[in-house]
Amino acid sequence: MIHLVQPSAPTVSVVICAYTDERWDDLRASVESAVAQTVPALEVLVVIDHNDELLDRARRHFFGTSPVRVLASVDRKGLSGARNSGVRAARGGVVAFLDDDATAADDWIETLRAPYVDPTVAGVGGHATPVWPAARPGWLPTEFDWVVGCSYTGQPETTAEVRNFIGCNMSIRRSYFDAVGGFSHAIGRVGKIPLGCEETELCIRIRQHDPQARMVYEPDMRVRHRVSADRVRPKYFFRRCYAEGLSKAVVAELVGAQDGLGSERSYVGKVLPAAVIRGVRQGFSLHSSAVQRKDGRRRAGAVVSGLAATTVGYAYARLRILTGVQPKPGPAPSIDELPGSPMGALHSAV
Repeated sequence: MIHLVQPSAPTVSVVICAYTDERWDDLRASVESAVAQTVPALEVLVVIDHNDELLDRARRHFFGTSPVRVLASVDRKGLSGARNSGVRAARGGVVAFLDDDATAADDWIETLRAPYVDPTVAGVGGHATPVWPAARPGWLPTEFDWVVGCSYTGQPETTAEVRNFIGCNMSIRRSYFDAVGGFSHAIGRVGKIPLGCEETELCIRIRQHDPQARMVYEPDMRVRHRVSADRVRPKYFFRRCYAEGLSKAVVAELVGAQDGLGSERSYVGKVLPAAVIRGVRQGFSLHSSAVQRKDGRRRAGAVVSGLAATTVGYAYARLRILTGVQPKPGPAPSIDELPGSPMGALHSAV
């Protein structure tokens, strides 16, 4: 009689990257949430991004805390380099990423491990709930909660296959990093400059390498992501939208426009028009209060202006790329080393 052995869920290495002392309390809470799991992590790797004082402080504080290891980033400065340093050190079959200002639910690892029993699952990502500094801003559309690094209207509400994940709550099989390389230095946040999309580019690159690979969104894989006070201001909203346009242009250049912009076309064509209509309806509804009407009109305006800022950023970056040296596919040279750099443009524009 033949006994079939069921595949088991893999071990998990958690990577938490930090770059500033300003988030020290958040970092402590994030690490504590990763340690206090119903299914323990193989290791929790705290990667400090080129900040010697924070590195010393973290090493002292977490000394003797199992299974925490504090590491210095040995890669280029920025989130992509810090994450790549964590991946190199990781020993688990899956590498899970948690932001230093996010806290995981106590069953986070247990939930994210389950889909990996299917060998075609390359990555699993989850839901990020915003924790506002006070009340949620009435003018901010839920369709734009990605601006503050959280889940947004337009994402699936049930388990589904997706193109990419939100970076503060995602996991990838370790073997795929060996196969396709790490996060690209051409994109990704450096300090407080609000660039992004490094997780988008990586997920697309994995699918291009292995068309059978599946990226699974699991809404029960939950984190709470703190939103700092500076991120609920209109100025940050527009800077972040503009930076998203820059980042999307680089992603499209690296992996192709069809893969790089496919989800965005649906979002712009379906999700955003519906958001404008809802805002306008509330803005002129006799059944709404004066505050609700004002917020409805402001949300409709934010959708239009946020899309405009993103479009301007994208168009500007495309122009700079097309008139300079175009980046090659893959994680190799940084876009800020190329003539006509979108990242350099952002540094001068924000």
